[in-house]
Amino acid sequence: MPLKKHDREHEREDHNKHGHSHSHGAIDPSIISHERGLWAVKWSFAILGVTALFQIFVVIASHSVALLADTIHNVGDAATAIPLGIAFMFARLKPNKRFTYGYGRIEDLAGVAVVLTILFSAIVAGYQAIQRLIHPMEVSHLKAIFAASIIGFLGNESVAIFRIKVGKEINSAALIADGYHARTDGWTSLAVLFGALGIHFGYPLADPIIGLVITVAILFIVWDSAKAVFFRMLDGVDAHILDEIDHAIRHVEGVRKITSVRARWIGHKLHVQAGIEVDPEISVKDAHEIAEKAEDQLGHHIPNLGDAVVDVDPEGHSH
Repeated sequence: MPLKKHDREHEREDHNKHGHSHSHGAIDPSIISHERGLWAVKWSFAILGVTALFQIFVVIASHSVALLADTIHNVGDAATAIPLGIAFMFARLKPNKRFTYGYGRIEDLAGVAVVLTILFSAIVAGYQAIQRLIHPMEVSHLKAIFAASIIGFLGNESVAIFRIKVGKEINSAALIADGYHARTDGWTSLAVLFGALGIHFGYPLADPIIGLVITVAILFIVWDSAKAVFFRMLDGVDAHILDEIDHAIRHVEGVRKITSVRARWIGHKLHVQAGIEVDPEISVKDAHEIAEKAEDQLGHHIPNLGDAVVDVDPEGHSH
């Protein structure tokens, strides 16, 4: 029967207080992650909400379908803060007997909601642009459209900085995906300028054409975001993380062989299970200590480590 060494996160925390610098400290990093996530989501919602509100007034006055497409996109982007906020709040709940790993998976569901919201905005924007090509309408207030385009760019770039930075800090695939969406959306906001310039120089169809261009840009965002979110939902882990786990365990004296490495993200926590082989002549106590040292090394090398389980077998007897 293999010896199993389970999570010793509280011991790593005590160890870290005495001079070792990595993500495990006196305060559970998942708590900090959730607070930072909520902070980014709140500011994103506020900035994009104000941006979209200004654009709505300009759309009503100007009848620009390109700006309408951009506004719909910004409204949809702001709305993604709602499922993300709900996910972060659920993730703050502690594990219980029914949900023994906590509620981190809700963030993955929020990521799906984000993707579907972006897709819906693309469908609406594309429909409006096609309708305007078939039934042209005069566009006015070009200076206001210029201003709305610049404001849309600045608003989205600010949100992108928040979401990408914080998403990387807390390893949130949903937040990072939505951040890159906001950054690309900022550039599509600038595309509205070209539609207005086309109208200014006597090409009224430039406005709905730009609307269609924005729609295509949104669809690319949908594809990239969906890949990132579903990769995480299917327990995908980047190869460099697995290499780091392997490297950390090989630091431990007494490990003869690493037989398996598995990892999965649950919310902001990376849960690791590894199998190792040791000298079959050593005592159970020594094997136990080797497993303990392996977990300590994982704590030093892996940011946001959750549970670490090390299975120990005598050399040549692993399953």
